[in-house]
Amino acid sequence: MTSTLSASPSGTFQLGGDLPVVRLGYGTMQLPGEGVWGPPRDRDAAIAVLRRAVELGVTFFDTADSYGPEVAEDLLREALHPYADDVVIATKAGLTRQGPGVWTPVGRPAYLRQQAELSLRRLGLERIDLFQLHRIDADVPLEDQVGELKKLQDEGKIRHIGLSEVDVDQLKQAQEIATIASVQNLFNLSNRSAEALLDYSEEQNIAFIPWFPLATGDLVKDGGPLEEIAKEQGATPSQLALAWLLRRSPVMLPIPGTSSIGHLEDNVGAAGIELTDEQFEALTNAV
Repeated sequence: MTSTLSASPSGTFQLGGDLPVVRLGYGTMQLPGEGVWGPPRDRDAAIAVLRRAVELGVTFFDTADSYGPEVAEDLLREALHPYADDVVIATKAGLTRQGPGVWTPVGRPAYLRQQAELSLRRLGLERIDLFQLHRIDADVPLEDQVGELKKLQDEGKIRHIGLSEVDVDQLKQAQEIATIASVQNLFNLSNRSAEALLDYSEEQNIAFIPWFPLATGDLVKDGGPLEEIAKEQGATPSQLALAWLLRRSPVMLPIPGTSSIGHLEDNVGAAGIELTDEQFEALTNAV
């Protein structure tokens, strides 16, 4: 591990081919209250975590209008605006909230446009660097949903378009409508159900943003591969889970989230871990 704690050793990726980000980012989903609903338990602590992330070299921040709702975007602006030149804010629209832990897709073009405009206002931006369709609404044609994002892009209100929780066929359909810069799917060391999407994304140089990246499942059990390699590396299982993701593909942009500075620093420590070929294979084959 590096002597100076920094996200920089994770490397960089050119989002959309023209926007550099440090690959180990930060996700804001854990900042609002329980059930991703309402204000944070400690607003000052949430602000401190975001500012500490920037100090540690994190440049890629992932959020959504539905986190709170609106809470996470407001916190980002309060903590980081005016944004440093290298800070990239990615947000999403397409999920509505009816209470704690409740999420309902809405992909009507007028709604997506409204939410983009509101995110611009809340974040204090003239253009959103990466605007992601949070979920495909099965009741609205995909071409209408992605097509509206393409219109917003053509108007200069968003720079790049992303998708969340899609399969390869859906991504290919969306690519016929607009250039897709990123996908965000559930993916981690113990759940690789989106492997085919990751492989296709790598072929297309599309950023793959794994949500829930720290899940290790049964791999943390005593005597398991994570325990052995953690001892070899002097690292935590969570750090190994992130290091494995970073090694798995050059298009991988993990966004572990936390409301604790200590946990944030632990996550950033993963950037300096270099797995040997043998360690990487052992973790890969452990599931």
